[in-house]
Amino acid sequence: MKKIVLIIIAVIASLVVVSFVRDAVIKISVEKGVEMVTGLKMHIGSFRMSLVAGSVGIRGMKIYNGPQFKEKIMADFPEVYVAYDLPAIIGGKIHLKAVRLNLKRFIVVKNEKGELNLNSLKVVKAQSKGVKAESESTAPMPPIQIDTLELKIGQALYKDYSASTTPSVREYNVNLDERYTNITNPYALVSLIVVKALSNTAISSMTGFDINGLKGTITNTLSGAQKAATTAANTAIKATTESAQSAVKTTGAAVAGALGGVFNNPFESDKR
Repeated sequence: MKKIVLIIIAVIASLVVVSFVRDAVIKISVEKGVEMVTGLKMHIGSFRMSLVAGSVGIRGMKIYNGPQFKEKIMADFPEVYVAYDLPAIIGGKIHLKAVRLNLKRFIVVKNEKGELNLNSLKVVKAQSKGVKAESESTAPMPPIQIDTLELKIGQALYKDYSASTTPSVREYNVNLDERYTNITNPYALVSLIVVKALSNTAISSMTGFDINGLKGTITNTLSGAQKAATTAANTAIKATTESAQSAVKTTGAAVAGALGGVFNNPFESDKR
């Protein structure tokens, strides 16, 4: 009996070790992948992957500025969720069924020399040279497909150290909550986040940052989102005309069920 118990304990311990090693390897791969796309260092606080659910949960993801900036963090993502297509990934294509990005704070910094941290991003460097961001990468990116992106941005800050060791600070409540579909370029995703974080602020005008240049790289992404919004609006109007109350109840239940399945939180077990 004792021998059986020891065997069971050994098997469980082995599974725990394998799971830990798997998550650690994937965590490092994700960090390196983001660094490849942004050109900046990134760190993940905690990482959990569910092969059964086909999902990844990330907490405490931060993208860092270069050493020439006193402000260490550029972007603070408390939570990131990804639903992935494992067979496609095994086949060499990164197919993500759903991505949810919760960007709590996006920080633009000008240092004592007047250098802007935004100019460290690979997409911005490429824009200044008039080339595609892919040409700035030392390694080719595999094909990528994001079916649905849910982007939330809380706050944008601007810290200016150019006139004093104590920075002047401007804060803007962005409170963005938008949805996009069919994203096939990771560099366009970076551009989208920057554009959406700065669009309703005065940061680009105060710093002289060319936000319009980045907007030009995400035209297809933005137009795709507009089409999706128009389709949803037309559907809602038609449903209301035919049968307002019953249509709303039916559609609401269907959408709630679909989103509940798609955005199942891989950290849910932590709450129990």
